Amino acid sequence: MVEIPETLPQRMFLLAYDTRRQRLALRGARLGLVLRAAALTELYLDGRLGEERGKPVVGTDGPDPYGLIAQIGASRPRPWQHWVRKDARKMVRTVRDELDEGGWIRLRPRRVLLFFPATGIEVRDTRVVKALARGASSALQGRPVAHVNSLDAAAVALAAAGEVRTVVPRSETRRRRARIAELTARSGPAAPGLRKAVRQQRASAASASG
Repeated sequence: MVEIPETLPQRMFLLAYDTRRQRLALRGARLGLVLRAAALTELYLDGRLGEERGKPVVGTDGPDPYGLIAQIGASRPRPWQHWVRKDARKMVRTVRDELDEGGWIRLRPRRVLLFFPATGIEVRDTRVVKALARGASSALQGRPVAHVNSLDAAAVALAAAGEVRTVVPRSETRRRRARIAELTARSGPAAPGLRKAVRQQRASAASASG
């Protein structure tokens, strides 16, 4: 049996890895949005975050590995998409380094256009990614939603909202719309917040280019 990471942000990072091309299918801020939403979702599912009037609130006591509970507790009420966007790029580096330290990935220095330093990412065992993908595929197409593993359900909801095509291809987004809606409802409000954040990011990019 292949061992897989326990946390949802780590799982989403690996699910965004394209094993055929041996690189991340999502990069930069977009991947950061997905990872922040994954952390918020995990906290919500565990009861460490709740919701009031469409905004996250601090719930029960518990670990706060990425400092999100502290951020939310110290702030005035803000919508989910605000917390999905906040520190998104930093979140990529944090989760990447966790996976590197845990032995899930290997970081390789490289150069872009021969001059610019960058970091390449290699998954050490692609069976881990494939196992995660099977769980997500089963959640999307298989057993009744009530019987789906909560992290697999959340992975599909986040992948659909964040347009992680390695998990939910565009064609499946249309075909499985009702199923995705059920999985999203079960996974909590961070995934809809992610969808809004992605749309805002796209609108900002279009405005800047126009």
